[in-house]
Amino acid sequence: MLMAHLEQQLAALEQSGLRRRRRTVQLPCGPQQQLAGQAQPRLSFCSNDYLGLAAHLLLAQALTEGGQRWGVGSGASHLVSGHYQVHEDVEQGFARWQQAHIPQAEGLLFCSGFMANMALMMALGDGQTTIFSDKLNHASLIDGARLADAEVRRYVHGDLAQLERLLQRCSTSLRLIVTDAVFSMDGDLADLPGLLALAEQYDAWLVVDDAHGLGVLGAQGHGSLEHFGLCSERLIWMGTLGKAMGVAGAVVVAHATIIDWLVQRARPYIYTTGMSPALAQALLAAMELVESEEGAARRRHLQQLIARLRAGLSALVQQYPHWSLPDSATAIQPLLVGSNEDALRLSATLEQAGIWVPAIRPPTVPAGTARLRFTLSAAHTDAQLDQLLAVLATLEKNES
Repeated sequence: MLMAHLEQQLAALEQSGLRRRRRTVQLPCGPQQQLAGQAQPRLSFCSNDYLGLAAHLLLAQALTEGGQRWGVGSGASHLVSGHYQVHEDVEQGFARWQQAHIPQAEGLLFCSGFMANMALMMALGDGQTTIFSDKLNHASLIDGARLADAEVRRYVHGDLAQLERLLQRCSTSLRLIVTDAVFSMDGDLADLPGLLALAEQYDAWLVVDDAHGLGVLGAQGHGSLEHFGLCSERLIWMGTLGKAMGVAGAVVVAHATIIDWLVQRARPYIYTTGMSPALAQALLAAMELVESEEGAARRRHLQQLIARLRAGLSALVQQYPHWSLPDSATAIQPLLVGSNEDALRLSATLEQAGIWVPAIRPPTVPAGTARLRFTLSAAHTDAQLDQLLAVLATLEKNES
């Protein structure tokens, strides 16, 4: 009965163009990718390796050294015997990064960003709390809010006026505003100064998911709080460590009292084996790289690539009024084409030309907004971007 039910559902997904399939890559993360079953490599514009650190030699060496010094596995949860000195060093390092923005900041490591957001929502969202969530927040914030005991109020993406009306009507004693800093499918930045002003006015706390900002935004790559120059004890910051940082895991930085509460009550933290200490050693190397002159140079190069790609996509959109290019100044540049079929067809056309840009479809994005999501990395060369722009120009002729 179960198998028949699932097969029916899978067939329905297939028919609607929503069935997903994994692609197996056979090279380290980078602009050039060899896909299993394909004779020729593809030029990839779909990873979140924004600074090109995922395959950096210094991180690989640090990972090896960490494995030799600490071992590979942590052996237990952080609250038993799986919290190593190298974990503590990473947590303190990220706390230092955010100490100019969050008074009495402390850090807490998680094995993934999804776990970190679930932990925040479930541990802080008790029966005395209302969670106010942007409708385009990441699934981890949405699911975490659903599992929390709190009331949940969702506001239209970026609509601070609606959010204020919801805050004015709120009757619970505790309030959490939760938002992505950079929205993962659209690439736009949340109005964090405006959100923080509302939090301070209405006695709320602001939870910021900086998954796509950490390493990229801010003069030193410290993320969205540095980018906007914010400072408040009402800020609760989460950064993932497998995107621009090039490794894996996540970290929450907040006032020491909030971190202590997470240690006591955050089930995704308490009931899981601690992060590999070897990965933590690689993270220390990544943090050093991000703050270095090399890190700054990579961010400058990335910004140049973003400007050039955006200009090319803008020219393409002018040819097709039913396509659109959202306002994004980040490495995420989505081309909205509307239907699932159009997105799949365009993705296939690009792949035939040697370019890998997967189609993004519901439920990842709202119905009717299927898209190609171009993501850039500082590892991309100018010549590689030229290749993409040339293919897009050919696409324009073919689609006319």
